[in-house]
Amino acid sequence: MGVTGATGPVMDRDEVDRALARLGAEHEAIETSLLALQDHAGRRLLEGAELTGTTKERWTAADASITLLWAYFDAYSDTFRSARDIRSRRRWSSREDLVELTELLRGECVTLAGSATATANAPTLHGTGKLSRQYSLAALVELMNELYATSLDMVVTADAVWSALPARIDLLAAELQRTRQLAHSVGVRPGEHPAGDDLERITRTLTALRERVISDPLAFWLPAQGSSAPGGGRPDTTVYDREARALEDVRREIDAVLTVRQDAEARLMRLRDVLSRADRTLAEARSARGEVLAKIAASEVPAVSGPPTALQEQLSMASEYRRHAQWHRLSPLLESLEEKAEDELMRARESLTAVTQPLAVRAELRGRLDAYRAKVARHGLAEDPLLIERYDAARRMLWSAPCDLRVAEQAVLRYQQAAAEFFGGPRVTGQAGPSDRKGEY
Repeated sequence: MGVTGATGPVMDRDEVDRALARLGAEHEAIETSLLALQDHAGRRLLEGAELTGTTKERWTAADASITLLWAYFDAYSDTFRSARDIRSRRRWSSREDLVELTELLRGECVTLAGSATATANAPTLHGTGKLSRQYSLAALVELMNELYATSLDMVVTADAVWSALPARIDLLAAELQRTRQLAHSVGVRPGEHPAGDDLERITRTLTALRERVISDPLAFWLPAQGSSAPGGGRPDTTVYDREARALEDVRREIDAVLTVRQDAEARLMRLRDVLSRADRTLAEARSARGEVLAKIAASEVPAVSGPPTALQEQLSMASEYRRHAQWHRLSPLLESLEEKAEDELMRARESLTAVTQPLAVRAELRGRLDAYRAKVARHGLAEDPLLIERYDAARRMLWSAPCDLRVAEQAVLRYQQAAAEFFGGPRVTGQAGPSDRKGEY
């Protein structure tokens, strides 16, 4: 170790050679990094883009920082070349050469203009009021590393957003256009169908989203928590994802409309068949009601309503929708009509059952009377005057029109009671037929 100077002990030749070798490698690495930053696709895009918002503010600072980085590198290179030139004067450097080299390699020998530093918003001289400041090569490298990291982070972040979102938005916009054409072909249009309104809203949102992504990409960046690496994070796709889901919902709605278009004729035929069966059932119920009123006396017969004209009108409207390819209107109408038609058929069947109930009661009484008469014959009592009298009385009532069911039922019951007395069984008090009593046959 040599004489001590202003920067500390004077470096010997070996120390100088090692320092120059390290600085040479460092100089090459810095130059390579700066050239890569200069040629970075993101920087070129930022340089030619019409920026707004956060991106515009950060790019103004980053662009100035990149300019300043080259100025710092030039100053660094000049000092490095000066040191290398001094070392190359002679094979064995003199003490004066070593003192000068020590000052260059370890001392604050690099002068930076304060005005340039302030332009790049560098923190080292900001607010000091100094026109210039001295830096050592190590301190200058540290300052360049800081400026390079912030500039690279801004460039990489913008490039990552531009590489991810616009392409995805364009793909979604292309799918949106295909969906719009398909929607138009099936009658899903703005103002006529909610899905058409959704398509218009998605179109406006995607257009505005792409414009903002291009002009202010940093507004769509989510930094990674705890990461200090340049470009640490990911693009914010919240708006894009929301519109993609909305478009998928619209596609499902249009698929449903397309299904209606394919199945419309078959569904309309099924509807016509169901309503026709309901009409025939109601007609049968009305005919049966007239028969009941003519043949059954003292019985309340419910009225039968006519065919539902509203359903027929809606069915005609559905046919019109199909004829004019208004599938978006046909779809909900068919669903409603199918439910109402099934309800109408069930109502018609219930009406027929209610109307024909008195005839069913009369048939049951006739069957009960004949069953007891057969039983009487098997016991050899067919010629008994009392049984003949009561049988004839019940039969006249059941086979006469109009038939009073309450009186006829009492007549059948009296016949059963008389027969039961002959058989020696218990007295018949209810309406149970002979098949309801065990051991009597």
